Amino acid sequence: MSPLSVLQPIAHPVFTQHKISVQVKRDDLIHHVISGNKWRKLKYNLAHAKNIGAAGVITFGGCFSNHIHACAFACHQQKLPVIGIIRGEENNQNNYTLAWAKHWEMKLTFVDRKTYRMRNDEHYLQQLQLKYPDYIIIPEGGSNGLALTGVAEVIDELNQQCEFDTLITPVGSGGTLAGLILGDKSQHNLLGIAVLKQQGYLENEVTALLPLSSKHDKNWRIAHEFHCGGYAKFSPQDAEKIRNFSKVVGIDFEPVYSGKMILALLDLIESGYFPAHHRIVLLHTGGLQGLAGMFERGLLSQDEWPSLPGPSAP
Repeated sequence: MSPLSVLQPIAHPVFTQHKISVQVKRDDLIHHVISGNKWRKLKYNLAHAKNIGAAGVITFGGCFSNHIHACAFACHQQKLPVIGIIRGEENNQNNYTLAWAKHWEMKLTFVDRKTYRMRNDEHYLQQLQLKYPDYIIIPEGGSNGLALTGVAEVIDELNQQCEFDTLITPVGSGGTLAGLILGDKSQHNLLGIAVLKQQGYLENEVTALLPLSSKHDKNWRIAHEFHCGGYAKFSPQDAEKIRNFSKVVGIDFEPVYSGKMILALLDLIESGYFPAHHRIVLLHTGGLQGLAGMFERGLLSQDEWPSLPGPSAP
């Protein structure tokens, strides 16, 4: 199927007051399981695995990882064996995310945090490759050069769909923003909203992922003041503001990734960051499956988010 996602205009009193137009690139609707940036990141990684005749895939993620959930399903569909190296305890293996990963035949290997921190270490990866010589290794979050090629296609699609001034995206591992920079070629302003407390680190990660031809592009920045305390952290007030916004515009967002982008958008517009008549596109990167884990842990009430996945597992 084509990855082309729809572009949806949204209305909100804050936009009207400040004379701003906002549209949402609905990558969350690309696929019913592999939504958002995961579809785009995995597209060329798995095509590469198939083209070279790889025996399988190895990848990394936490117990509630959108990437693990998506990669398990995608590999199952492509009939590629897949191993997930999971940060955390084995007693999490029956949560919503990992139960589905197992259902799609991902082999889960649980490691402690010290081991998991080695996921980008060259020696560790060499040992892993020796153990599984015919497997390809996809990094945490799916962020590598092949992923950038898939994400870059967002810009091609948007150029066919509309004219805009600024594209905004959440930033976790940096791969999505790097792919947008690669595809945009300094045509627009690109604004990343950091979802974790890693100022400086994220900029370095994005730059490291970029090919030489894009390393000096200056049309992007990362805003670090909207992480709400760190990765997967948010207050009840933050969650309520995101939920209310979702009700007004008729699109679901979650508080770990896309919701922090919404909090940033509202704050930036109200502070006058964008001039009148500015045209903004929000990239909805998906990730709604992660809400089921929040319901399981009592971090959110499913009664208040009724349209989103519940904590049922296969």
